[in-house]
Amino acid sequence: MGALLSIPVLSYLLIPSMSSYGTSLNLIFFYLTWTTLVLSHGPLKVELVGTTAVRLIFYFIPSVLFFLFDILIPSASVVLKVYGKDGLPQGKKKNYGSSELKVALWAIFNLILGIAAQGIIEFVLTRVLGVKSRLKVTTKLPLPWDIIKGVGRALIIREILQYLVHRYALHSWTPFQQYHNDWYHSIHTPYPLTAHYDHPVAYLLWHFLPTFLPAAAFRCHLLTYMLYLSMVSLEETFAHSGYKPMPTSFFIGGIARRVDLHLLHGGHGNYAPLGMMDWLFGTSIGDELEDDIPEQSNGESIAEKLVEKKPRRSHRRKTRENVH
Repeated sequence: MGALLSIPVLSYLLIPSMSSYGTSLNLIFFYLTWTTLVLSHGPLKVELVGTTAVRLIFYFIPSVLFFLFDILIPSASVVLKVYGKDGLPQGKKKNYGSSELKVALWAIFNLILGIAAQGIIEFVLTRVLGVKSRLKVTTKLPLPWDIIKGVGRALIIREILQYLVHRYALHSWTPFQQYHNDWYHSIHTPYPLTAHYDHPVAYLLWHFLPTFLPAAAFRCHLLTYMLYLSMVSLEETFAHSGYKPMPTSFFIGGIARRVDLHLLHGGHGNYAPLGMMDWLFGTSIGDELEDDIPEQSNGESIAEKLVEKKPRRSHRRKTRENVH
């Protein structure tokens, strides 16, 4: 905790972007604080502190604030929700209950579990097996092109891995299918913190490994990984918020709609966030049904409206997966 709150850590995360000094001076200051951090702490500690800081700033804090806003001021939050009261953690209930708190606590537990798993992997590699860590922690800063290439490559590989795991491990006849169905698909619409809500085993397979492995496989620089992880964290925060306003309607807004439709259709398609793999393999779900929902009335829940509906896919062939 001391390292997390130390001046070097806060400096390399916040001060360069907030300072009013020139770009060159900011870069010098950034390099000095980064070098101080790396030389004053062990590589494993720097990696875990950096990972934790990114998750706290870009996922945990905003998601918890959104969650509290939803359950404490639902009358204000409902105006911002895509699906109105159905998009609140408590749904149409007047007050939240133990089930909503359980979802929030398990999501936080899984977030901690992912960071711990990363630490265990790195500890075993460096301290037990005596090999290099999977993320590069050095005083040498990565070049801009290396950062762009590393982040882009990691996002594409993450898309591929998440699609394969989600479709073939969590939505096919495997031992993990029931875990995912009973946990993640117990929620009908996304709301804050649900991005990390799932059975711990399913979470590690679906979220942690596809996020960490692309960076680990190419041993990217920790700063590149932190930028990549911050983008993933922001995507998870907003795509599962259930809100209409999005930072970028085209990118994050599109991901959010795919998440919505995956849950609304009971897991029948839209298996990866970016939609590239779903488009390639014909498992994309269109938004025709989503457009029809606001036109229906009588206060009927979204889940009830979808009972008789069949999702449309962009491919004519039927998939053989078991669908929840």
